[in-house]
Amino acid sequence: MTNLTSPNTASPHTASPTTACDPLYLAFQTALAGRYSIDRELGRGGMGVVYLAREVHLDRLVAIKLLPPELAARPARRERFLREAQLAAKLSHPHIIPIHSVNETDGFVYFVMAYVDCETLAQRVHARGPVSASDGIRMLREVAWALGHAHGQGLVHRDVKPDNILLEAHSGRALVADFGIAAATGDTFGDGVSGTPEFMSPEQALGREIDARSVLYSLGATAFYALSGRLPFSGTTASELLARHVTEDPPPLASVGTAVPRKLAHLIDRCLAKDPAQRPRTAQELAEQLGVAIEQRRELPVALRAFVRRNGRMDGGGSLLSLSTVAVAGVATGKMAGVVAGIAVLGGGVVLATVTFGVVAARQLLRQGFAQADIVPAFRAERESSREERSAAPGRIRTLLERASRTVAMVTGSTALALLTFAILNNDVYQRLQIGALSGLGLLVALASGLAYLALLQSRRDVDVEFWSTLWTGRAGTWSFAIAKRLRGGAPVARAMTHRATELSLGMAAEQLFESLPKATRASLGDVPTLLQRLQRDAQLLRTRLDALQDALQHAPQDARMDGVTPDSMSRVHDVQCAYAAVRDERAAVQDRLRATVGAMETIRLNLLRLHAGSLSLEAFTTHVDQALDVSADVARMIDAQAEVEALLLSPNAGATGSAGAPERMTGRVVRGANELTPA
Repeated sequence: MTNLTSPNTASPHTASPTTACDPLYLAFQTALAGRYSIDRELGRGGMGVVYLAREVHLDRLVAIKLLPPELAARPARRERFLREAQLAAKLSHPHIIPIHSVNETDGFVYFVMAYVDCETLAQRVHARGPVSASDGIRMLREVAWALGHAHGQGLVHRDVKPDNILLEAHSGRALVADFGIAAATGDTFGDGVSGTPEFMSPEQALGREIDARSVLYSLGATAFYALSGRLPFSGTTASELLARHVTEDPPPLASVGTAVPRKLAHLIDRCLAKDPAQRPRTAQELAEQLGVAIEQRRELPVALRAFVRRNGRMDGGGSLLSLSTVAVAGVATGKMAGVVAGIAVLGGGVVLATVTFGVVAARQLLRQGFAQADIVPAFRAERESSREERSAAPGRIRTLLERASRTVAMVTGSTALALLTFAILNNDVYQRLQIGALSGLGLLVALASGLAYLALLQSRRDVDVEFWSTLWTGRAGTWSFAIAKRLRGGAPVARAMTHRATELSLGMAAEQLFESLPKATRASLGDVPTLLQRLQRDAQLLRTRLDALQDALQHAPQDARMDGVTPDSMSRVHDVQCAYAAVRDERAAVQDRLRATVGAMETIRLNLLRLHAGSLSLEAFTTHVDQALDVSADVARMIDAQAEVEALLLSPNAGATGSAGAPERMTGRVVRGANELTPA
């Protein structure tokens, strides 16, 4: 094992000066003459010496890793090195450095692997700081794929760390090196423990048997370092580091001032759980969950980004000019025709300007091929991105100031209003003036405190995004898009290449097909667009519910273990297990309803195509519409039933061990109960 802080200089892709007259180099080249031509030394460390060479027969560059002669002289160490290298040579995966051959020649023990122009993850972080969330998710998934493939072949990497993760220069592809070699060549820390202390799992530090979940702990520590630039634990000696891994909980990734997605931070925290049962079960499972995070972070189309950040807000120059014109018109009307007329012109002008802006913005978005349903995930993504950016802001003092300013604004504001009411009702003119002045002062203080509160709140939450999201995804947005559609008439809608979910794409396609039917046919079919919108809304609600249930299961330990549980706590363990089973059952039911809902939309779209082709009767189409209505009614009943259960759980008389309902609350109880019952 190399030292505790410096990169592993024995990496085959860490270029360093070479000493051409080194006796080891000369002797090794002599033994390899005719098969490999060594160009130079790439690096060396406790795990061996690595050379860049050219394979003579195939005329290709390779990296050769030589077991240090002092280790090769020990039969047990030499045999283990050869055995581990031969096992690693059987691995074939795009994110694993391939080993071409394992050999022993004239007393030299070595293996030959592909040469890749790249840098280690440790070098990348040291040179340019922490990796971005997007790069981190992609890199971790590629490494998890590689580890999962190795686990499937019966090989467990005993030394996952930034030095053994290589990033290809031209593509950024992550590759894993030194499978199984570390334990065969590295230092030990008593009781046969080998590895790198900064990234070692508690069970590995204790010398116990390790498996895939132990490797995921090391990968979690590596990810923590890659995304934050710091280690989960620090110490001056290997023994101190190992003790902290065994006895202390690492800080949550979100608490170290790193702006990463909430789900990614939670996944890494799970990997660093002390209890292996609370980590992901396999590397493949971790890769799948990272894949979900990648899908959720896909880049929004330019049109939607512009709408969410600029085009959908009344803070541009045109809007400000319009409102200023309305204000001037209101004041002028008030001077000429009286205060009432001025107020009417001012209010009517503001309403007209607002409605006009909403319709124009919606019409522009429709022209680009997007619908109102597209802005829902767009605003959600913008809120998530804003939350990441604000997560690095100092929290404690800012939170205290925020609460204080809000309290001052509420107290002074309510007091000032009460004083103002008292002043109006008071018959004494002198007292009325005094109380009125005091009330005015209180209102000024309340206004200043309120503005301070909003400024502090904006630093923690993007209030602007939340406000415009509420408007555009609510009734105001629905009316704006409805009016804009009518104004567009039968104008063709461009097909937008976007991230939209399947039900949104189906709904837009089916609605366009319906609008292109003859007017008489549309009238005989009924209000199909409303049905499509209802099915879209049902599918989105089901997806939201599915995400919540998936989060609940991810927060939960993989099993509620029965070993070491006392008879007194047996019933609680049973409740925990029943709660997990209930969430899994509900997830399956929601998935079935989602498939049925999307399937109903697909059927309507296909039948509209058949109507255009003249191969379907109106009666048959009506039958499928009735079936779609039944599907929507089933979804409505499911959602209503869930709302009733959640209301019961949130009521004061609710029991403490409910196993269904709000997944976040249920998960908190389940996880706490399971943690209390899990023996150390």
